[in-house]
Amino acid sequence: MQIKTFLVTLLVLAIISCSKQNPLEIALDSDSDSINKVMQNYNDYEVQIIYTQINRSKNGEISFEDFEFNVNDSTYFYPASSVKFPVALMALEKMKRLQEKGININRKTIFKTQNDTLYTSIEEAITQIFAVSDNQAYNRLFEFLGQDYINQNLQSKNIKGRIFHRLSAFHSQNLKTQSILFKENIQDSIPIYVQASIENSFQPKLELKKIVKGKGYIYNDTLLLHPKDFSKKNYLPIRSLHSMMKRVHFPESFTESDRFDINDDDRSFVIETMGTLPGEAGYDKKTYYDSYGKFFIFGDNKNDIPKHLKIYNKVGYAYGYLTDCAYIRDIKNDIEFILSATIHVNKNGIFNDDHYEYHEIGIPFLAELGRKIYTIEKEQQN
Repeated sequence: MQIKTFLVTLLVLAIISCSKQNPLEIALDSDSDSINKVMQNYNDYEVQIIYTQINRSKNGEISFEDFEFNVNDSTYFYPASSVKFPVALMALEKMKRLQEKGININRKTIFKTQNDTLYTSIEEAITQIFAVSDNQAYNRLFEFLGQDYINQNLQSKNIKGRIFHRLSAFHSQNLKTQSILFKENIQDSIPIYVQASIENSFQPKLELKKIVKGKGYIYNDTLLLHPKDFSKKNYLPIRSLHSMMKRVHFPESFTESDRFDINDDDRSFVIETMGTLPGEAGYDKKTYYDSYGKFFIFGDNKNDIPKHLKIYNKVGYAYGYLTDCAYIRDIKNDIEFILSATIHVNKNGIFNDDHYEYHEIGIPFLAELGRKIYTIEKEQQN
């Protein structure tokens, strides 16, 4: 009788142990070649992952359960275009603050930076940022905000990071922003609002682990055989990206001071835009297929994404780094979760040579990771 009781106890303990197994570890302990190839040398690939299960109580209260793999805010990775995510939110936030001062601008009000020939709007720039990750759209909003505004805003919300340069611009680190004109119509001689050029503060070099990388880099068509220094580049750790995704979709879970101060209509707009596919935004589907900017689940193919599955995200890729931060929701199967990950694929250790294993290793890994997490979520529903 005692032996039978002992065996039952062991069985119960085994069941409890299995039920508490980290789902992210289950996803990574996979028989998939796409995942195995990376996980055998995950430190070489600089992999960092955060997965959040979203729990909703019967009375509508939301709680999060976070799972992390190899995450370290002090270990540098290049965030690339993922920095466009907070800049888009801050542009809406600054617009609201100007409105509160009596300045009559909104998302659709056209504006032009000092050295630009094109009029655009905050709404159009944000749409371009999320649909096709347009660099010039980001740079225009960067001029509107300036480095000091961006970094003070991050700090005030307890978001670790530092954003201090434009993307694909010859004047990328210029501390002086361009002046900006806001107009009701292009032909108007008198603008609604003029923002003068802003002189921003000097930023010291970043002091982080692995801030110097690789064997060499190409500069002005010349190969320089010494490591590349990223200490003057943008910095936005994976926890910061992940936290911002939570703040946008679940602001009520955060204190007022930690939220982005945007009104409900603007928040709905930015969420909808994050989920908009390039074709839905008017871009050619042959060039900008559904998964053009959505690495998780669908990144390794060009098939249409089902309408019932929405991916609200922002990716970044440059210098061999691939990053995605996404809130994924399947309305049909009642599935929702947040997933953020970064991976570095630069086998030869040379930067700017365009020889990165994005499509061979990086995107297949992120796509399969998304599928594994989605499967785990779906199994929990059954």
